[in-house]
Amino acid sequence: MNIKVQCCGIALLLVILIFYSFQKKINLNTERAFMKVFFSVLIGLFLDVLSIVGLHFVNVWPEILVNILCKCYLASLVMVALHGLLYIYSDFAQNERNYKNRLNIYYSAVTIVIIAIFVMHINKNTDDPANAYTEGPSVLLTYAACLSIISIMVILLIVKRKDMNPRRLQAVSIWLGLWIIAAVIQFFNNKLLLVSFSGAVAVMIIYLYLENPETNLDRQTNMFNQLAFIQYIRQILSNDDETYSLISLRLSYHLIKQDTEKDNYVVQELIRFFNTLQHCSVFTSSPQDIQIIVKQNYLSQLENEIIEKFEEPWGKTNDVLVHQDMIIMPDLDMINQAEDVLSCIHYTHQNNSELIESGKVVLSQDWVNKMYDERLVEKLIEDAIKNDWIHVYYQPIYSTEEKRFVSAEALTRIVDVNGKMVPPGTFIEVAEKNGMILKLGEMVFKKVCKFIAENDIEAMGLHYIEVNLSVVQCHYEFLADSFIEIMEWFHTDPSKINLEITETGDAGAKKMLLDNMLKLLDYGIRFSLDDFGTGQSNLNYIVEMPVDIVKFDRTMIISYFENKKAEYVMDAAMHMILEMGLKIVSEGIETADQLATMERLGIQYIQGYYFSKPLPTAEFVQFLIERNHLTRTDFSIINKEIQENQSAGESLTEESSAEES
Repeated sequence: MNIKVQCCGIALLLVILIFYSFQKKINLNTERAFMKVFFSVLIGLFLDVLSIVGLHFVNVWPEILVNILCKCYLASLVMVALHGLLYIYSDFAQNERNYKNRLNIYYSAVTIVIIAIFVMHINKNTDDPANAYTEGPSVLLTYAACLSIISIMVILLIVKRKDMNPRRLQAVSIWLGLWIIAAVIQFFNNKLLLVSFSGAVAVMIIYLYLENPETNLDRQTNMFNQLAFIQYIRQILSNDDETYSLISLRLSYHLIKQDTEKDNYVVQELIRFFNTLQHCSVFTSSPQDIQIIVKQNYLSQLENEIIEKFEEPWGKTNDVLVHQDMIIMPDLDMINQAEDVLSCIHYTHQNNSELIESGKVVLSQDWVNKMYDERLVEKLIEDAIKNDWIHVYYQPIYSTEEKRFVSAEALTRIVDVNGKMVPPGTFIEVAEKNGMILKLGEMVFKKVCKFIAENDIEAMGLHYIEVNLSVVQCHYEFLADSFIEIMEWFHTDPSKINLEITETGDAGAKKMLLDNMLKLLDYGIRFSLDDFGTGQSNLNYIVEMPVDIVKFDRTMIISYFENKKAEYVMDAAMHMILEMGLKIVSEGIETADQLATMERLGIQYIQGYYFSKPLPTAEFVQFLIERNHLTRTDFSIINKEIQENQSAGESLTEESSAEES
């Protein structure tokens, strides 16, 4: 009997089954689909052996029994092909609305084929008892059915290759290649029974290449890793039957003395605790970062169990307290895709004050939506930088001494692809968070330097242009070197630039800012202190930093006119600043009475909507011509730039005073 190859296949699969049974699994759809393939192939091998034995003893065993064994083997081949098709579908099918209907169609079609296999005639060729085989209509139908399913599998691999796990794509392609080769050989030489064995080899390849549960485990903790976490979330999001929740923990503990042995003991104790939790799946990227997925009806129970456990001390001598920051997402359907969960956890750690203060936060849909909104803004900023949608608007600054406009503040604006103005409050904070403010600020500085270098701003009546530096820029180590390089590139006169800085409370950042300021001062740039009166800037900072101008924030000006105490505070601050020999800019002036009061107080510069909102280049130039009583022959303007600004639709629509930042 020719059953040695089949017996080898059975032995191979049994060894894999033993290893697989003792490994920790997460119960993914792909795991279940793989096991269907596995047992289909294993059962097929057993039936192949039994059919060969039946053919060998065809004169001894009842003919109907031999026929049933042979046809059961043929039916098993069709089932292997079907489960192979469903295994391919396991990566993406749950996301398809008509998946269940398609599944019913496949099973119905295969059921009809199997019934036909049992009804149709089968021929038994036993001329050579050592190499007996079957042939006839039943066998041909089996080949036709398998070929049809394999064709669908090949089409799916081609059409859905971008939706599949790349490793699964490779593994299934190898399997199909082996199976097709074995089927072709067996079709032309029925004595070489290779189809079942090729299936066993393919299962081994898929197991080693993709379905070994060890690939989903963190070896240090024996918890599931981040790869498994993403796969499991994808499966949950595609399942509408049950609701799952997430508990994310970030652990920290402190030993009074460095004790490696005690430290290791605490880590192992934590690992044991998380591995014994019930009704949940635990994932980790390190012993300090734990994500737990649990069905929503077990969430409260699990949360209380964790809190109670962490209120107790840890370690051999119970002298180590472990602190945990806990983030709870009550419903994983809050997020759009699996990868967003980790992004949401990171975003919450970075931005949620409730977590920082209490160590626990329950996320709402509004919070998750806020994260998505910031992502859209990040994309907008990236596109704006890439496509040069960054525009500079200028808000004129009036001199109460010279009675004309002598400077302007350069303000960043983004005009999106539709020509719509994006409010600064929408993108500045996000750009500061993700560091894109450095590139954004550099682009604005280049445009200002270009404007100064190409135009005689003194002829316009301007002494300098103010450029606002964000807190992040103030912390940038190479700020001075970068700005000097830009000014040298455009041959910009540094005396025509005044940089506005904002107070920083960090001592290291403060020293870095001062070093940059001294280097830029030596080069010829001057500085203003911005936002005085907002609680961010104080008199001590004015004393320590080499600034020439102090800018009173709009909120301080409003308070001056509404609150008697604020009036006393501003009067005192103003007199001290003027006594230091510094100049003052009053921002946010919107009425004639406010202007008159500021002039009476001796404030030298006025900025606000009373005179003008921030203007694009062309409108700013026209404003100076009209208000400083100049003619276009008094200075040179790059007409091309003006035309480009006008065609880009830069003209500001009505802005609120709050956007004057």
